[in-house]
Amino acid sequence: MWNYEKRLQYPVKITQTNPKIAQVIISQYGGPDGELAASMRYLAQRYTMPYNTVAGVLTDIGTEELAHFEMICAIVYQLTRNLTPEEIKESGFDKYYVDHTLALWPQAAGGIPFNACEFQSKGDVITDLMEDMAAEQKARTTYDNILRLVKDPEVCDPIKFLRAREIVHFQRFGDTKLTRLSGFLPPEGMPSGGFLGIEQFGNVREIDV
Repeated sequence: MWNYEKRLQYPVKITQTNPKIAQVIISQYGGPDGELAASMRYLAQRYTMPYNTVAGVLTDIGTEELAHFEMICAIVYQLTRNLTPEEIKESGFDKYYVDHTLALWPQAAGGIPFNACEFQSKGDVITDLMEDMAAEQKARTTYDNILRLVKDPEVCDPIKFLRAREIVHFQRFGDTKLTRLSGFLPPEGMPSGGFLGIEQFGNVREIDV
């Protein structure tokens, strides 16, 4: 189904450790709007999607989210590798360290563990696509927040790439909904759902970083 290349989708090369930054960025690993939830959401939704073209979009984007998950893990790892006990205590990374040492574990920035309640799969075409569009905007907002807090260019560079991809995914889901599902009549036995146009979401704006 997939061809896996042993390289990141976009390079991550961080030379200075910074566990304080890692504690913020880890939210895009296991937080409510992170890459792990996104990949599970889309790859689950595709099974009950009645249109092959839309299921294909879910497969494409869900697969790319796995690549983004891999990038976030690489960022967190490079920010925390080989920390000394003194660095761990001074940065406030000690609570995480006690439970996980320096291994990667999915949680939000506030320490809440990842759980499947953070995403939905309803089996209704419109409901699922609307959730997907909202999810991409929430992820984009989280990356905006990270870029407001983080100024290390080696960290910001891959984060900006990930943010840009969230906008592309939002647009792909929006195009899919408008072009494929306008005048949508659901298959027999499937609930029809509501219908809102992409204009309901307003403009996607850039952020000054």
